[in-house]
Amino acid sequence: MTDEEKKRHAEMNEIELVIGHVLRVGVITAAIVIILGLVLALITGKTGYPTDTFPTTFTTIFQGVLAFKPFAITMLGLFLLILTPVLRVVVSIYAFAKENDQMYVWITTLVLVILLFAMWIGYHG
Repeated sequence: MTDEEKKRHAEMNEIELVIGHVLRVGVITAAIVIILGLVLALITGKTGYPTDTFPTTFTTIFQGVLAFKPFAITMLGLFLLILTPVLRVVVSIYAFAKENDQMYVWITTLVLVILLFAMWIGYHG
C-alpha cells in the first residue's frame, strides 16, 4: 500500500467515525429532548395545548418550545430524530466527494433531494 493509499484510507476511517458520531449525537439529543418533554408533561399534567390540538408547523413548535409547552418540546425531539438520517446523508455526500467517487456523490445527492422533497410534501401536504 502506497503512502497516498494509506492517507486516503485514514481519511475514510475518520469520515466513517464522523458519520457514526453524527448518528449517535443526533439520536441521543433527540431522545433527551423527547424525554424532557414527556417528563415536563408528567410533572405539569398538561400538554400545553387544548385537547386534540398539537403543534404541526415549525413556527408553532418553536413558539411552543419558547413557551416551555411539553408537547412542543416532544415534537421538537421527534423533528430532531427525523433530521438525524438526513444529516447522515449530507455527511455521506462529503465522504464520497473526498473519495472522488462521483457516481455515489450523484446517487447520494439524489437521495438527499428525494428526502427533502418528501419532507416538503409532508410539511405542505
